Amino acid sequence: MSSNHVMRILEEVKDGSLSIDDAFLKLKQTPFEDMGFVKIDHHRALRQGASEVIYGEGKTAQQIIEIASAMLKHGQKTVLITRLSYEAAASVRQHHTMYYNEAGRIGVIGSFPKADGKGKIVIATGGTSDIPVAEEAAVTAEALGNQVTKLYDVGVAGIHRLFSQLDEIMSANVIIAIAGMEGALASVIGGIADCPVIAVPTSVGYGAAFHGVAALLSMLNSCASGISVVNIDNGFGAGYLASMINHR
Repeated sequence: MSSNHVMRILEEVKDGSLSIDDAFLKLKQTPFEDMGFVKIDHHRALRQGASEVIYGEGKTAQQIIEIASAMLKHGQKTVLITRLSYEAAASVRQHHTMYYNEAGRIGVIGSFPKADGKGKIVIATGGTSDIPVAEEAAVTAEALGNQVTKLYDVGVAGIHRLFSQLDEIMSANVIIAIAGMEGALASVIGGIADCPVIAVPTSVGYGAAFHGVAALLSMLNSCASGISVVNIDNGFGAGYLASMINHR
């Protein structure tokens, strides 16, 4: 149940088209739906401003279809599904019209909302290999109502590529810096931007990168101020946090 839904109920009570008893019945509906294999939190949008998201990895295609169907039936307009494999996406598309981003392994059933954030979110990657994580972040942010600008392959190995995009960096309200290897991109951006920077380490790199641990530690130890760090390859978490900042 979204805040808009609650407001509609209250307006109907105010204009007399809905009785107080009927309004109370609607409002006291179970805040979650127990489907046996899942308990869907239908009140999350009311509490947190964003509806529950389906984490697709580890779920069968049929489970994803049933969860999404229940969300749509309950009035959710945009259903976001992360870590969704190509094969599962094909099955879901047989039941629902869905936008699917294969690189980011993320799908959206329903409509993307109008961008209503305070400014734009800039997503920058160190290299092309970081794009899958960036696409997960971008689709997440767009599904939560944000304008997104992508700056791909602007890492420190050719730092002039990043400096050629200073106008975009300086005009951002939030920046997501995504990098593997040694993860230096976040520190560089954090040293020139005047907005919050969300650093995302990726599992890209050779042996001593330890599947993203080296980048994670570099980002956590950054001397640049205003940087927060999410987990390795967690594009969704970065996109969600950026949206929260951009809507404050």
